[in-house]
Amino acid sequence: MSLTTVKQPLTIRLCGPRGFCAGVDRAIQIVVLALKEFGAPVYVRHEIVHNRYVVEGLEAKGAIFVEELDEIPPEHRKQPVVFSAHGVPKSVPADAESRNLFYLDATCPLVSKVHKQAMRHNRLGRHVVLIGHAGHPEVIGTMGQLPEGTVSLIETIEDVDAYEPADPDNLGFVTQTTLSVDDTAGVIKRLHERFPNLTAPAADSICYATTNRQEAVKQAAPGCDLFLIVGAPNSSNSKRLVEVASRAGAKASFLVQRAAEIDWSQMDGVRTVGLSAGASAPEVIVNEIIEAFRERFDARVELADTVEENENFLVNRELRHVPLTTSDMAFVNGE
Repeated sequence: MSLTTVKQPLTIRLCGPRGFCAGVDRAIQIVVLALKEFGAPVYVRHEIVHNRYVVEGLEAKGAIFVEELDEIPPEHRKQPVVFSAHGVPKSVPADAESRNLFYLDATCPLVSKVHKQAMRHNRLGRHVVLIGHAGHPEVIGTMGQLPEGTVSLIETIEDVDAYEPADPDNLGFVTQTTLSVDDTAGVIKRLHERFPNLTAPAADSICYATTNRQEAVKQAAPGCDLFLIVGAPNSSNSKRLVEVASRAGAKASFLVQRAAEIDWSQMDGVRTVGLSAGASAPEVIVNEIIEAFRERFDARVELADTVEENENFLVNRELRHVPLTTSDMAFVNGE
């Protein structure tokens, strides 16, 4: 007589919205369309989005990722080069033009909006305070829209307290789009306390997708024994979701790139797992993780939806006539 192992019951709270945002979807679509229109190789400066699964999938289709434009060999300079969704300094398209490269800018329109906000502050004579993480490609891109010395980077409340601007009554701020909403609110509050004449941007700089994903995690986290965020270690918005889950009540929260990274030996006593994904993480990995839990537990998925997202950003004019197949769309959508 065979003995059947009884699986322990487990609830997976699956957050929505999660995963790809409109800006990421657009950026991936641009690379796929460029490959269809111009053929391989298509060069991409920096990871198009911060996710190895996506990058490797595009490499398999013929994309070549480089960090700088001088890595593109002379014989391929007629092939397009795509700038990543994070945005680039003004010096990068200028460099592309000097090399006679054909480029397609996949900068997220919401990042471009922050660039315009920063440039408007500068045009009106304000010194720009950028709230963001040093070294992040988006921050490098935003700072690179402005003349040297006209923007100061602030990361924390402690940075605000140490900040001594030349003209404290003539400041304007913008923020990186992928920050913690709560942390950033604290930094902005302290900036206003120290510099009452500080000018805010015309619209919130933190993007809708970052805000929506953090709010969904915040709602789902209380009562979770474990919260898993699908995302890459260099993904700012994904790392912020891990922090949000812990602060909102999850007993533990971790960032994972694939199901293989889950430490199953730590699952004793785990009965409720929260699950979400950063804005550059494809849905196929979320499904992979759910199946991994189902193999080991009697897992029940409980949807934890907050708002519905229906944003859609048009691709570059040069690519709008190129058709996408069903399989292309599945890849673009992370399925």
